[in-house]
Amino acid sequence: MTHVLVSGAGVAGPALAFWLRRYGFDVTVVERAPAPRPGGQGVDVRGAGRTVLDRMGLTGQVRGAHTGVRGIAYLDARGRRTVEMSAEQFGHSGGVIADLEILRGDLMRILLDATEGVEYLFDDSITALDQLPDAVAVTFERSAPRRFDVVVGADGVHSVTRRLAFGGRWRSVDGGYHGAVFTVDGGQQPGPWGLDGWELLYPMPAGNGVQGRNILLYPAHGGVRGMVNFAGPPIGYDRRDIAAQKRIVADVLAGAGWEVPRLMDAMWRAEDFYLDRHVRIEMPSWHQGRVALLGDACTAGSVGMGTSLALVGAYVLAGELARADGDPGPAFAAYEALMRPYAQANMKQLPGGTRAFLPSTALAIRTRAAVMGALLRTPLAGLMMGGIDKSVDAIDLPDYATLDRGVIK
Repeated sequence: MTHVLVSGAGVAGPALAFWLRRYGFDVTVVERAPAPRPGGQGVDVRGAGRTVLDRMGLTGQVRGAHTGVRGIAYLDARGRRTVEMSAEQFGHSGGVIADLEILRGDLMRILLDATEGVEYLFDDSITALDQLPDAVAVTFERSAPRRFDVVVGADGVHSVTRRLAFGGRWRSVDGGYHGAVFTVDGGQQPGPWGLDGWELLYPMPAGNGVQGRNILLYPAHGGVRGMVNFAGPPIGYDRRDIAAQKRIVADVLAGAGWEVPRLMDAMWRAEDFYLDRHVRIEMPSWHQGRVALLGDACTAGSVGMGTSLALVGAYVLAGELARADGDPGPAFAAYEALMRPYAQANMKQLPGGTRAFLPSTALAIRTRAAVMGALLRTPLAGLMMGGIDKSVDAIDLPDYATLDRGVIK
């Protein structure tokens, strides 16, 4: 039996574990966090990602955990709605909001529950990889050293696996802005935000030492979650110091109007605050010997497609490993040949890029709203989405059903 180590228990890791177990592999997943992370931001499942969910038999569960979002509304400086886009306006996968949105933590829970027979090592991480002719010797922070036939890094933008196995053979391309996400209202009581199923995007011009800023509030199971984005040069901070990160966001929004003071009160109380820099990962190859990368570890930087790329990549990688009887050489090559064009098709930024997403002047904010409102009344509305309606399905998914050993159903 082929023994596979997967680093990362986000979306990509458990999805890969699901398929590997289905094909009869022995799977261990190591995760730095002490337990599955709840909450997280709302993520969309689009195009081929939905096909993969169907083949996993999990679509019903995912739809059952839908956030309840019906669309997104852009606000002006007084908090009045200027532009509204419904989830159905651009088709089920092609809009700013796909009609299948779920909190990242809820999707992780569904995937974890579906991976019967998988060994999970929480509160641990890889510290060293030694590639041998017939195995990879792995050293862990807490667990005893072990050998695996294959190692897959599904450990995100800050992938430890990528750093250990690929050295400097990759680069991080800065996206120009930071983003923070946190719970605003847990939904235990009716909240004061009045979302009624709509996301609210409140833009602000440059200020407090940064460029364009915005706040996004969105519903989730009766509660409200918040996201703050702000453009400008990278800001250094300790990724373990959450209080310091909250101070950064508070400084960025100091003096802002609308509901910002109430939002900041919620942020200081939030126990699930997360801040990161938007980047794109570029590398000439996603595999090295018996080690391969999956999801954001190698394809970070898409617009609204990170979750779908993780699900599709997991499906293809597991299928190719099964097709090759666990031989990583041909399996990894076939996986990358199928997935790289799909990932590249979904790396295109929306028209205008970061400047359009985070306008730095009040005039630019008003102009964007006027242009969007005008386009929505014409057949040219789809131009705002940069062709995402086509790129989400830009892969011919193989059928690996004949390789299924029925280990988990």
